[in-house]
Formats: sequence, structure tokens, C-alpha cells
Amino acid sequence: MVAVTEGLMDFLKRAVTPFHAVEVLKAQLQTAGFQALDYSQPVLPGGKYYRVGNGSTIMALVVGPEGWQARGIALAGAHTDSPTLMVKPKPEKNSQGYAQLGVEVYGGALLNPWFDRDLSLAGRVSYQRQGSVGSALVDFKRAIAIIPSLAIHLDREANRSRSINPQTDIVPLVGQNMSDWSIRGLLQSELAEQAVEVDQVLDYELCFYDTQGPSVLGWQGEFLASARLDNLLSCYLGMRALIESSGDCTAVMVCNDHEEVGSVSAVGASGPMLAQLLAQIEPDRAALNELLQRSIMISCDNAHGIHPNFADRHDDNHGPLLNHGPVIKLNSNQRYATNSITSGYFKDLAQRCEVPVQSFVVRSDMACGSTIGPITAGEIGVQTLDIGVPTFAMHSIRELAGTKDIESLATVLQYYFSHHQALPQG
Repeated sequence: MVAVTEGLMDFLKRAVTPFHAVEVLKAQLQTAGFQALDYSQPVLPGGKYYRVGNGSTIMALVVGPEGWQARGIALAGAHTDSPTLMVKPKPEKNSQGYAQLGVEVYGGALLNPWFDRDLSLAGRVSYQRQGSVGSALVDFKRAIAIIPSLAIHLDREANRSRSINPQTDIVPLVGQNMSDWSIRGLLQSELAEQAVEVDQVLDYELCFYDTQGPSVLGWQGEFLASARLDNLLSCYLGMRALIESSGDCTAVMVCNDHEEVGSVSAVGASGPMLAQLLAQIEPDRAALNELLQRSIMISCDNAHGIHPNFADRHDDNHGPLLNHGPVIKLNSNQRYATNSITSGYFKDLAQRCEVPVQSFVVRSDMACGSTIGPITAGEIGVQTLDIGVPTFAMHSIRELAGTKDIESLATVLQYYFSHHQALPQG
């Protein structure tokens, strides 16, 4: 368990944006012998492949030594993006002598915890150099910004009723008495520090992140606190499980971008990347349809653990506890893709691994979130279920999960990728 948690913590430190997450995962796959898969390249038994889209989505494939038609494919999915604050195209602001950067909220971020944190900046930069256009990842790493709270003396109702205006209240402070400055100038200087000399910064995709790293805490080390647990935890554990699988099954792990904003993009779960990979595995459409009937997709995305201070926000019989095992997520309105067949399949897997399983159903008087599960099921026609590690403070700048659950999910996914059997038909 310690090795799994330590590996996850190291990944979380480096995976400060979806682009950086994919770079780290790609390097791990390459070290394990996976090869980049061209669109015209044949998929061969025993092969290990990966494919990257937009630098922010990554898929990996292990091809079993035997024909995959009989057993089907073991698929799992997660997402690389997390709610954050993205820098606007013309972000420079100067107020009262302070330099600030305008931001846009990405996804359903919990905004209050962003105040008074040491923030850094990272992302992807497009540039021009000697007449050519290129791109590079950038990570300032050091704390360069903060969003100061308004003092309680100036807002006596702050602890009762303070609301946050995302246009005016969460503009990060980056300096003071800065003359003739621009984000592009700062980026050009930072690229030079990375030995990337450019003539002009053309554009960027940048987000702020908390410089505080992951921490194991609790009297007995029960908890892991970190940014981006939703859903880099699942990305790391899924890829690790695939890399360490036996290779006896044909298995796919996909980590999509843009789940937090609906998945509708060229590299989101609604995009064509997974369907294209499956068509490459089995070019014959009728044979692929048959293959998918024997396959299953496990959508891995964090679940809402029952909060001891807010237990009334859960259904009485469906309050998952941290460190009590992965959670099967169900919703009769198809916000989650789980059905009795796929739920039973996962419970059997967990029993074989001696891993406990919990279930989550949202209160009937509350709206339910969703995942890549129903989207993937609808796009490729594969039976799917939704699971996840129970978590506190989901979509906060710092989330909390159980260390035992990390081991449990890693164990089940590795067993799944190594021992998948065809789903029952009919």
C-alpha cells in the first residue's frame, strides 16, 4: 500500500495540468515497453501500445496473445482534467498599483478554498521561433500568486452569507508596481529559463494550482489529501494496473480530457478517439459489434463519501465510508451507467480480490452528477459501470481520500486487466 500511495503522490506533484499528467503517464508507459500507435499500424497479439490526443488525453492498450473475440476487451476509463482557474486571453489587470491576472472558472469548482493559497501557474504555450510554430509545457513551480480574502472586519456577514462573484472576487494577485508587463512576456522569460528561446508567444492554455503537495495524514495515516484527486487518482491507478497486468487479456485504459465540462471535444469521451482505437483492433464492423458484447467498460471516477458533519446530505442506506472499499455508483436515470449485470460483474471481481465494495445512490431530492460512463456506453455500445474511491471535498482545491481505498482500487483493476472473461449474453 505504501508503494502505491507514494507513487500516486509523486504523480500528483508532477501532474499539475492535464498536459503534464499525460506527459508523466506517457513516460511511464514508454519505460514499460509500450509503443506509440500510428493510425495505419496493425495491432498485433502481444503488443503494447499507447496513443495521445491533444497532449491532454492518453489511451493505452495491451493485446492478449490469443484472439480477443472469445474473451472480449477489458476497458477502463478516467479523466485527466479537474476544476480550476484558467487564465483569460487578455488577462492583465492593474488595480491600486497591484498586478493581477483575470481568470475563467473551468468546471464546477468549489471556489471558497482558493482564497489565501500559495498558487503557481502551469500549462501549454504556443510560440513562434525562426518562422516556425511550436509548443512547450511550462510550470512555474514556485508560488507566484495568491487570492487574498477580504478581512472579516470589512464583511461582518462573511461566515454566514458570503457569496463569490467569479468575475470580480477571485482575481489572483501576482505583483505590485509592475510597469509594462504582460503574461506573454512572463511566459517568454519562463521558457528561456527552460532553455526554450522563442521569438514570440502566440497563445497559451494556463491554469493556476496550489503549490502545497500531497500529504498522508490521520493518526494512522488513513487519509491522503491532495489537489486533483478527482480524477488523477483513477488515471494513475488505472495505468499502473494496466502496466502491471499479466498480458493474458486484451485491455484498454483511456484517460480523457474535458470530463468536467461535458466531454464534448475531439479528445473527450464524446469524441472519436476510443472508437477509432477499437476499430483498429477489430476493423470488421460486425465483428467489432460482437466483440463489444463480450466486453465491459469500468468508468473510474471519485464517489462522494459520507461527510461526518453533513451526513444528512446522503441517502440513509447509501453513505460510503472512506477506507471501506471502492463504491459502485448507481442512478436509475442513467447519470451513471451501472446496471445489475455490470454491478454483479464488479462485485465478483472484488470478492476474488478480497476487496470490500460499497454503493452510492444520490438522495431522491438532490440532482445527480455524471461521468464518462454513460457517454462512453452511448458512443461505443459497451456495457458499463461506474465506480470510484470515496472522497471528501470533491472539486475543492484540496480533496481527501482513504489510503486503504487506493490499494483496493489498484488491486481490483490489476486483477480485472489480467483475468477478464466475456460478459454473459442475453
